[in-house]
Amino acid sequence: MRLLSLSGSLRAASSNTQTLIAAALLAPPGVVIEHYDAIGELPHFTPDLDANLPQSIVDLRSRVCQADGLLIACPEYARGIPGSFKNMLDWLVGSPDFPGKPVALFNTSPRASAAQAALKLVLETMSATIIHDACATLHLPGKQADPLAIAHDPVSGATLRHAIQALAEHLQVEAAPTCTPWAEQ
Repeated sequence: MRLLSLSGSLRAASSNTQTLIAAALLAPPGVVIEHYDAIGELPHFTPDLDANLPQSIVDLRSRVCQADGLLIACPEYARGIPGSFKNMLDWLVGSPDFPGKPVALFNTSPRASAAQAALKLVLETMSATIIHDACATLHLPGKQADPLAIAHDPVSGATLRHAIQALAEHLQVEAAPTCTPWAEQ
């Protein structure tokens, strides 16, 4: 089973990114979590490029297509989704492989409720399947965002393990659709 993690933060020391790395450390046998870290390199979204997609978008869409599910951790900026992350989502709107994609949302700050609500609305509009049992809020504000510390924390580690297991169980029940690599389309 292959999951793709996507962080809404471009900061290297982001608690969102570190949480996704911690999730990869906690993945059960048979589950591989790969992190996508090129969100900041994507061009600004414009449908004018659909006829000749930039390679970075081909790569993004291929990686999303090949993933059985997505793990998303996104901070809140000015009570919304960071622009670079929304830009990435806009590029996925035209992907025929995104609708129905199972998604787990991780929130690293309980106070960041506006971004989580906005993110759920955008993902539902894009026809993602949000697996509510796999969504988790971690209480990380003020703590050092270290993947090992997050993974070994009794509460955070258990929360992440439960979320990943819930997503894995959903994916075992639901057959993953096949996709055509973007380079062949």
